[in-house]
Amino acid sequence: MTDAISHQAPEMNTAPSSKVRVWDPLVRVFHWGLVAAFATAWLTADELQPVHEVAGYTLAGLVAFRLVWGLIGSRYARFAQFLKGPRETLAYLGDMTRGRERRHLGHNPAGAAMVVALLVTLSGTAFTGWLMEDEARLAILPSMPAIVALAWADDDGDEREYGGRGEIEGPLKEVHETLANLMLLLAALHVGGVVLASFRHHENLARAMVTGDKRGAGPGDIA
Repeated sequence: MTDAISHQAPEMNTAPSSKVRVWDPLVRVFHWGLVAAFATAWLTADELQPVHEVAGYTLAGLVAFRLVWGLIGSRYARFAQFLKGPRETLAYLGDMTRGRERRHLGHNPAGAAMVVALLVTLSGTAFTGWLMEDEARLAILPSMPAIVALAWADDDGDEREYGGRGEIEGPLKEVHETLANLMLLLAALHVGGVVLASFRHHENLARAMVTGDKRGAGPGDIA
């Protein structure tokens, strides 16, 4: 009896025209806020340092919020709902290559992996940028190779200043820029995945992140 009810339950909300709320307002604000903050940080790097720093702190705050909301937020915002193991993620990617992946109402396994990659990369980018603002902050990383500390000195041994007064050269800045470039690559892959999933499942996923609503789960979909 219970199995019959469980089997029939998804069909109760699977009318083709039905809409369900998937993304809550805070998830949507986080998503588009992240887009705006990263674009601002990218465009103002080495040009408008005060704006770049504000954008960086905004990114750090948004990431911190998402980590908390991923634990206590609405159903589809929670990491426990969408994070999958390597085996299931690889299986989903294999299904994608064959054009037979199932539709997920929330993040699919590939999208979930991208969420993790984006959050980790953004965290590293924000953290290295924060370190670069003040030489004294390097003291919190006692195990950091000495060559990083040398990045604060020029060829004559004079200390380089940060911001509008000068430019840091060396490994720390290279790490920061590499992470920023990786973030740009991940963002491009993310957009490509959204376009592909929108085409495959006949729904506008970008619009869903604006309205919060998606088409209800149908037969074979994973809600």
